[in-house]
Amino acid sequence: MKNNISKKSLLPGVSILGSGWLGAPLAQHLHKSGYQLKVSSRNPQQRHINNTILSYYVDIDSQQWSAEFFSTEILICAIPSKNIHAFIALNKMIESSPIQKVLFISSTGVYRPSDKMIDEAGQHEDLHHPLYQIEQGLRNSSHFTTTVIRFAGLIGPRRHPGRFFQHQRPIPQPNSPVNLIHLSDCIGLITHILGQQHAIGEVYNGCADSHPSRYDFYHHARQQLQQPPPIFSQHCIEKPAKYISNDKIKTQLGYQLIFPDLMAIPLNAMSN
Repeated sequence: MKNNISKKSLLPGVSILGSGWLGAPLAQHLHKSGYQLKVSSRNPQQRHINNTILSYYVDIDSQQWSAEFFSTEILICAIPSKNIHAFIALNKMIESSPIQKVLFISSTGVYRPSDKMIDEAGQHEDLHHPLYQIEQGLRNSSHFTTTVIRFAGLIGPRRHPGRFFQHQRPIPQPNSPVNLIHLSDCIGLITHILGQQHAIGEVYNGCADSHPSRYDFYHHARQQLQQPPPIFSQHCIEKPAKYISNDKIKTQLGYQLIFPDLMAIPLNAMSN
């Protein structure tokens, strides 16, 4: 007897905590890929995302939970909260649920500046950073396994870097490198990790290959929008920089970036 079960029907259930700039398009992408999707919203009146994906009212700050939302195999945490106490409560909620795997979206902000390329080896973290402490709280649980993605600065639709410094606000540290990643690669990397069994429990940096200087990058970004050139701080003391390495996602996972070169991202990839 032939097995007529489609590949899509074998994909696990996924709940995405957060339906904002990253969570909403990620949900759309995973839904189209065949995952059984649930998404949370802090709006108790919202019932669907794009009229297709079920939305559940969840607010970790006020500890508003939905048992049905947490009834899934994989939880993706895609909220910007740094509320350690709220995540302690979330931890307990996850532990009481069927969730087996957590994918936590963190930030390269957990790293201290360094004159060396910063990888995931555990030598550069700021142990007092709230996101790092949240990471550790999730990873230390014996009830589920947590994978962490530390994304660099996020760019893409509605987040064009040419608009980051408005009203002629001076840009500090013009010689420092930028560490950024496009929304398409955020979604691509998350999707890639979901399909890699050996990625479970790991920590990954997510950023583009290139690290142009702030001076070069923001000149280019403003020029792309046909805006006046940016103003840079002339008298600031140069501080230690961060060069974020993305080697692990390429060598261990085989992920190929959609936009590896920040200076080559076309304008239409940054538009709504």
